[in-house]
Amino acid sequence: MTQTYKILAVNPGSTSTKIAVFEEGTKLYAETIDHSPEILKEFSEPQSQLPFRTEAVLAALGRSGVSLGEINLFSGRGGGLLGLVGGTYEVDATILDHASKGMPGPHPAQLGSQICAGLAKRVGGRAFIVNPPDTDELQDLARITGFKDIFRLGGTHALNQKEVVVRYCRNEGVGYGDVNLVVCHIGGGLSVTAHRKGLMVDSNNILGGDGPMAPNRAGTLPALQFMRLCYSGKWTQKEMQNRLTKSGGLLDHLGTDNAREVEKRIKDGDKYAELVYDSLIYQVGKNVGAMACVLKGEVRAILLTGGLSNSEYLVSTLKGYIGWIAPVVVMAGEFEMEALAAGALRVAKGEEEGKIYSGKPRFAGFDHLKPGA
Repeated sequence: MTQTYKILAVNPGSTSTKIAVFEEGTKLYAETIDHSPEILKEFSEPQSQLPFRTEAVLAALGRSGVSLGEINLFSGRGGGLLGLVGGTYEVDATILDHASKGMPGPHPAQLGSQICAGLAKRVGGRAFIVNPPDTDELQDLARITGFKDIFRLGGTHALNQKEVVVRYCRNEGVGYGDVNLVVCHIGGGLSVTAHRKGLMVDSNNILGGDGPMAPNRAGTLPALQFMRLCYSGKWTQKEMQNRLTKSGGLLDHLGTDNAREVEKRIKDGDKYAELVYDSLIYQVGKNVGAMACVLKGEVRAILLTGGLSNSEYLVSTLKGYIGWIAPVVVMAGEFEMEALAAGALRVAKGEEEGKIYSGKPRFAGFDHLKPGA
C-alpha cells in the first residue's frame, strides 16, 4: 500500500512564524503566527527563542485541529549554515549544530530546522530543510570584488526562486538543468538572479545589501558617499545597518513601504513618488540586463515573482525595459510554503535524491589559486 504523507512546513521570520500543513500536494491549513515585539525583546538572540516558537507552532496546530501525530514529514526554511548548493537536505546532527550557532550570523531562519527536528523526534517523523537562505551557487567570476579581502557570496530568495523555476519548467516540459532563466523576486526584498542549467550562478546579495532598492531596503549605494555617511558621527553601526536593511528604499524616500499606497499617490499626481517608484523598477531592469549578460544572451525566459509582481503598473513598466531580452512570464506571489512541502515530499518518495550537508562552506576563498599555493 502506497504511503500517504502529511507535511508540516515551518518558516520562521523576524516577527512571525509561518506554518502550513499539506497532505501530499494539497494544502490543508496555513497560518501566520505573529509574535509580539514586546515578547521578542525578552530574548537576547534568535536561538533563545527556540522553545517559545516551538510552543507557538504546537498551539497553532492545536487550533487547526491537525494532530501532531498525523504528520510524518517536517520541512523547515533552514538557515544558520555555511554556504551550500541548493536542494533538499535531511536534518542531521551537523545541520542542528551549525543552525544552533547561527554560523553566518544570528537570524530567526536558523530555528526552522531545529523546530522541525524537535517535532519529528516526538512522533518518529523525518525533518528536512529546502533551499535555505544560505544557498550559494555563484560561479567564481561572480565572487571577485575590487578588494582582495571581500568576496561576493550567495544570499538571495533561493526557496521561492527555485520553486518558481520548477513550476515553470514543469509547465514548459523542460528540465531545470537544460535551460537558462533570469528570475526576479520582487517583494519586500528584491533579488535578480541568473539561473544557468540548474544553478544560480550570479545574483545580487540581498543579505549583503546590494542590488536594486526595495520597499524598505536601500540596495547598492555609491561607496564613497556611503562611507562618508558611516563616518559622519550621525549614525551608530546598528542604526546604519537598520537603515540599509529595514528603513531604506521607498520607506526612506516616501515614508511608506506599501507599494499600493505609492501607486495611489502616483495616480493622484505625486511626481516625486512616481520618480522614486519608477527608479526602483528601472533598477530591476538594469539588473535583469546584467544577468542576461552573465548568461551571454541565452535566456529562455524572465520570470517575475514576489508580491509586487501583482502590480500591473510595475510589470508593464518593467516589460518596457526587458521585454526585448526574452519572454516575460509573471508568476506573482510567494510559494515558499509550497516549496518546503514539495521538496520534502520529492525526497521522501524517492523522486529526488536528498543532499547531505558537509559542514564546510562551498566557497572558502581563492588561496589555492595564488602563486606558491
